[in-house]
Amino acid sequence: MPRSRSRPCSHPRLLHLDRTLDELDTPPWPPAPPDATALVTKVHALRRRPLSTLTPADLRTLLAQDVALPYVLPLAVALLLDDPLLDAYFYEGDLLLAALDRPTSAWTPFPDLAADLSATLATLPRDALAELPPGSAATIDRFTTRHSA
Repeated sequence: MPRSRSRPCSHPRLLHLDRTLDELDTPPWPPAPPDATALVTKVHALRRRPLSTLTPADLRTLLAQDVALPYVLPLAVALLLDDPLLDAYFYEGDLLLAALDRPTSAWTPFPDLAADLSATLATLPRDALAELPPGSAATIDRFTTRHSA
């Protein structure tokens, strides 16, 4: 059975967990327009919450929308190092694939996190990847090849 976590994210090297993305990733965004989609409204609201309150599902949403990646990516990796196939919202491994699908440039400031995640992924048995969407194994292989120590 897939595991889903709703606990806040924490990691010893992460700072400013009491602050919001609007405070850290300036300039702050204006309120979502009244006719905005549910996704746009959600992302705007997530930017106003303290980082410590963001759930894996929130992080997955922000990653998929490429929002404040310098702040969101380390939070996601902190969770993924503990549980690489974490079911954030849609399916087991959805947070992982959202993180791995980010542009290579998003990982440039975090070579140590990328190497740690790559090492963690290299230990996953191939059968653990069987339930992931098609193409996931190739995505994981590309990432581990690019970021292995």
